[in-house]
Amino acid sequence: MKALAWHGKSDIRCESVPDPVLEDSRDAIIKVTSCAICGSDLHIFDGMIPSMQHGDIVGHETMGEVVEVGRDCKTLKPGDRVVVPFSIACGECFFCQRGFYSGCERSNRNREQAVKMWGNSPAGLHGYSHMLGGYAGGQAEYLRVPYADVGPIKVPSNLTDDQALFLSDIFPTGYMAAEFCNIQPGDTIAIWGCGPVGQMAIRSAFLLGAERVIAIDTVPERLALARAGGALTLDFLEEDIYDRIMELTHGRGADACIDAVGTEADSASSFYARIDRLKVATFMGTDRPHVLRQAIHCCRNFGTVSVVGVYGGFLDKIPMGSAINRGLTFHMAQTPVQRYMPRLLERIEKGEFDPSFVITHKGRLEDGPDFYKTFRDKKDGCIKVVLNP
Repeated sequence: MKALAWHGKSDIRCESVPDPVLEDSRDAIIKVTSCAICGSDLHIFDGMIPSMQHGDIVGHETMGEVVEVGRDCKTLKPGDRVVVPFSIACGECFFCQRGFYSGCERSNRNREQAVKMWGNSPAGLHGYSHMLGGYAGGQAEYLRVPYADVGPIKVPSNLTDDQALFLSDIFPTGYMAAEFCNIQPGDTIAIWGCGPVGQMAIRSAFLLGAERVIAIDTVPERLALARAGGALTLDFLEEDIYDRIMELTHGRGADACIDAVGTEADSASSFYARIDRLKVATFMGTDRPHVLRQAIHCCRNFGTVSVVGVYGGFLDKIPMGSAINRGLTFHMAQTPVQRYMPRLLERIEKGEFDPSFVITHKGRLEDGPDFYKTFRDKKDGCIKVVLNP
């Protein structure tokens, strides 16, 4: 089959690889009909993610048709059309039983690597490094899905792939980011990053009752799409974000702040952001947390900082004094997608939310390597890429 494979920094190739096969009685094989390039895939593309190996198949936003199931996978049958969550969960362990699927204790088959880095291990992920299981990803013609009786959700025939695909990651992630904010009537929510997850968070915040959303970015197309979703937008290269948020909130700060950027904050945004980039380049740091610092400072006393942007290691100069003395609450996670998929699918079916608004580019797997560059470099108005194998 054809698949997109990693061969080093800025080197994604479309190549022929062996077809996946059933490895466990709870597995399923999916014929991929749609997959997407995620912002966190760009961390792999930029060489930010450790324990990648040459030839690793990437991608974790996938849907398609079931073509084969193991004998113990009783919930699916060949012909079912499904969306596959990006995290892999057994459904039986301590965390899965409590709905924290992205903390599954069983699915990371290389959990010892993660324990050395983080003190404990989260769930295994599709297409995302050997530290998180080394599972093949879904930017391919076929995908093996472990624990397929727990993860994939069936998609009704009246919904298109474009409407359903983002249940795999970015719609639940953006929705969770807003849900973490415990939004009350009259609240102002500030969101850093108007990429795909930020766009979902903007609309989810309004869906959950926010009165005002302030969206922060510098890419014109992203800011325009944020305004189309009802947000007031700020360009961080044109104005001081802290000063403007304080002005807009009469000196109080936003009721909640969402970091939808993570480790690769734009180094042009401030002197400290440039220092972060220098530290990463010289191996003096692992992440660039400029956005998180700013979100903390811009949040009102006893407000919430919601973090869904990806960080991988140790963050430098985080203003914990500000957070502690002003009573901030931090809420963060890799999204337990399985927990959110049913209710968000229902919202899509009812016409309350159509995630396809974020798609700007479509192509084949063969176009994937070029689209990685286009997405990373924010060229041609690219906000979200969908590939149809």
